[in-house]
Amino acid sequence: MADKKTLKVKQIGSPIRRTKDQRATLIGLGLNKMNRVSELEDTPSVRGMISKVSHLVEIVEEGA
Repeated sequence: MADKKTLKVKQIGSPIRRTKDQRATLIGLGLNKMNRVSELEDTPSVRGMISKVSHLVEIVEEGA
């Protein structure tokens, strides 16, 4: 079976004074506190969520 690619995403920005949809996107990514890291499957929907809050997160590592 093929290995699924993963992304490690780290929250670097605060959700304070952000819109509700940006806060909900962070929670959907498994992030809600500063410097928290979440490992996610690399799918188009996850990439879209990351691009929506790109100013609040950074991709730490891309794994195979």
